[in-house]
Amino acid sequence: MAVNVDERRCDRCGACVGVCPADALMLADSLEVVCTLCTNCNRCVGICPFGALSLKIGSELENG
Repeated sequence: MAVNVDERRCDRCGACVGVCPADALMLADSLEVVCTLCTNCNRCVGICPFGALSLKIGSELENG
């Protein structure tokens, strides 16, 4: 599993970065997900006000 970022929807507000307990999200020129740190808790997906994040399970995407 991994968090997928839809760059067209992400406005880089940083809401997801603040709720990540594993510090797996970094905000620079774009939102970056450090897959080795991500615990797939889904908090970032649920907090995103723009629906820019989804949890990828195999080949399927699950929106929060």
